Amino acid sequence: MMRNVFLVVAAVIYATTQFSSVVAWTTSCQTTLPRRGCTGNNNNNPLVDCWKEHAMSSGTSHMGRGSTCLWSTTSSMPLLGQDLHPHVDAAEAQHGMPWRTSIKNDDTLLYMPFWEWQMDFMKENLTNLKVHPCSDHAGTADFSYHSNHVKQAQIVNLCFSSDEYRKIRMTYYDAGDACQVFNSLWYPDPAHGDLPVLGIDLLSFHRKRFLTVVDFQPLHDEQESNHATTYTNVLNPIKDEYDTLKGRMSSKFYDETQFFSQEMLFARFENEEIVHNDLVPAFRQYVTAHVNMLRDNSPIAKEVLSSINDETQGNFVLDRQAAYDTYSAERDPATGMFASMFGKEWADDFVYEFLFSMSKKPNQ
Repeated sequence: MMRNVFLVVAAVIYATTQFSSVVAWTTSCQTTLPRRGCTGNNNNNPLVDCWKEHAMSSGTSHMGRGSTCLWSTTSSMPLLGQDLHPHVDAAEAQHGMPWRTSIKNDDTLLYMPFWEWQMDFMKENLTNLKVHPCSDHAGTADFSYHSNHVKQAQIVNLCFSSDEYRKIRMTYYDAGDACQVFNSLWYPDPAHGDLPVLGIDLLSFHRKRFLTVVDFQPLHDEQESNHATTYTNVLNPIKDEYDTLKGRMSSKFYDETQFFSQEMLFARFENEEIVHNDLVPAFRQYVTAHVNMLRDNSPIAKEVLSSINDETQGNFVLDRQAAYDTYSAERDPATGMFASMFGKEWADDFVYEFLFSMSKKPNQ
């Protein structure tokens, strides 16, 4: 009996020590950078710099590999177990997320509950969740936050990876009731095979016009034929629950036969209640289904993956994800909105070098 008591006490002391170490590390990065030797020169993003330098000093790396953003998922920052994510929480809080008030004060942050739910879901369900800098290819521009207080618009971004996903990007754009946007892309790690990207795009204009896209986006035409068989049984029962989300995409910006599936949740509507009553549960079900899909597709061991012909597995998947990014960057109608708010040069760099970071600019 006494032995068990001693073991419990020892465990509590160890956990307290580890937690104190994590808090001290996080706090020092935010408030005592000079004493930690953190340069804090990443475009007013000192916490990212401290993560970089901590990784370098500890002999690990979780940074990008140039323009392809092939982030490592094998290293880690200081953590206390899977259930505590101080690095994730610190990155989210850096620019005050989740915001409680709009840049236009009393206006509504319509899609903030989607952001909050996704953050909680990722922390609870993904393995080795890590934060990555929101930078351009050269690592000199910081896209984590940008604002125009004259025109009253702001945008915030976060990037993650996990054992399941090569990259997860989250973007929230707030221009008051005039425009609210929540956008997120989940790119499966190639080790899980040739799986569709989870794409989420939710837009509101003056709280009178709403546009919704949530989809398991196939990476190529051949996959769509298999996609219909593989995922119909999972996604169709979800989609069938929501008649309001069964619209068809126009061809004004995108060709729905490229990188879009028949199971896409798509809708244009004018009734905000649809967001609360239908979109919230449908969004959560699709996100959950996508993560379950990866769990059902066990990752291929790295030594096996390296022995497979590049064109049939690892590099092939990355090539198709890059093609998806290029297709999306060339057609994204939000580029014009970003240009009007933040300037054309910033908008082009943001879209091609960050929003769809594996894309190729037209002049490349």
